[in-house]
Amino acid sequence: MERTVKKYTASLTEDLKTRILLWAQQYDEITWLDSNNYEQGHSSYQAMLAVDAFTYIKTDHHNAFEKLEEYQSLSNDWLFGYLTYDLKNDVELLKSRNFDGLNFADLYFFQPKKVFLFSENEVELQYLNIVDGELESDWPDIMNTEIPVEDSIVERPIKISLRTSKDNYFQQVDEMLRHIERGDIYEVNFCQEFFSENATIDPLKTFQHLNNISRTPFATFLKFGEHYVLSASPERYLKKEGNTVISQPIKGTAKRLSNPSEDQKMIDQLRNDPKERSENIMITDLVRNDLSRFATKGSVVVEELCKVYSFEQVHQLISTVRCEVADDLSSVEMIRNTFPMGSMTGAPKISAMKIIEELEVTKRGLYSGAVGYFAPNGDFDFNVIIRSILYNASAKYVSFSVGGAITAKSVPENEYEECLIKAKAMREVLAG
Repeated sequence: MERTVKKYTASLTEDLKTRILLWAQQYDEITWLDSNNYEQGHSSYQAMLAVDAFTYIKTDHHNAFEKLEEYQSLSNDWLFGYLTYDLKNDVELLKSRNFDGLNFADLYFFQPKKVFLFSENEVELQYLNIVDGELESDWPDIMNTEIPVEDSIVERPIKISLRTSKDNYFQQVDEMLRHIERGDIYEVNFCQEFFSENATIDPLKTFQHLNNISRTPFATFLKFGEHYVLSASPERYLKKEGNTVISQPIKGTAKRLSNPSEDQKMIDQLRNDPKERSENIMITDLVRNDLSRFATKGSVVVEELCKVYSFEQVHQLISTVRCEVADDLSSVEMIRNTFPMGSMTGAPKISAMKIIEELEVTKRGLYSGAVGYFAPNGDFDFNVIIRSILYNASAKYVSFSVGGAITAKSVPENEYEECLIKAKAMREVLAG
């Protein structure tokens, strides 16, 4: 698909981010991907914005990957969108029967009329020919977008409820530990939902607040009609650039402390914690196995193992697994072979997903799915939707979920505490 390209000199300041996101709100389809200048390597752009669907695909899980592959090959263009966790039902003979208050489609991608690609000192605008008459005026309009003065009226905090009581959480973790004792699984990611009904939020303000206190490398503002994703994700699921594919699973969490010396002790403790390291190593091994399904022989390597990365709210153990792929391998096939990501399922993957469905009470939907893009040349990059607020504006339903890895060494009380640490930023943004 032909696009007209124009470049401007631009530094991606907080002021410019605010202006471009305010300008974008006129459209029904928006995907904003922001690295927050976080130095984690492997980034192609500082930020990306895609708006205004020319074409789109929206479907349930039935043959979803096949439909996406056909759509991608026919459009041969930029595509932005999401994959929900429940696409597991397309990959394996599984079902999702739990409660769903959000009602996101299982898969949704759109071909944007307008794409903005931000590098260090430049922005590149790529417009489909049908809108290239707006190419000259849009950037000046963005630069002239007025930032409203913050009003003194603070948004009313919303009441957050837990879908699972603390006692039930402990019972469910105990049941998962029994599955581990029996040898059904050796690790499983167990999640719980925090939610609010009859809730109205300002999605853009909520995202900006969440991003300001989190500053993660895979932040996302996504709007598809009445559905919103406000994400401060620190995790990359899968990226392809040329013939190289990488995955960066996160397993292992420690809270940030305000005292620098105490905070450094938390880093050292996390780096050397046998339980946290074993969680990460198990999932890294699962990712290696997933990549080996399509990698060129002998090319799967662990680039980094259990490296500590620090964010505003937490420290995390992150591993980086890399492989090489053949020229003719389909991008969608690579995703299908690794989906859902091992860090959000457990191992063995299919057994873990069955147990998750049995013991969790909420359908995960887009939580622990992925948001990202396909480039015209078949390259792609997707995050993992964690540390994220999901919102259905028409249903007035707000939701965020958190979870952690349950292994044989797990203590239910400690796992519950980890969930509360991970929920802290979202609770602060929504409930004050």
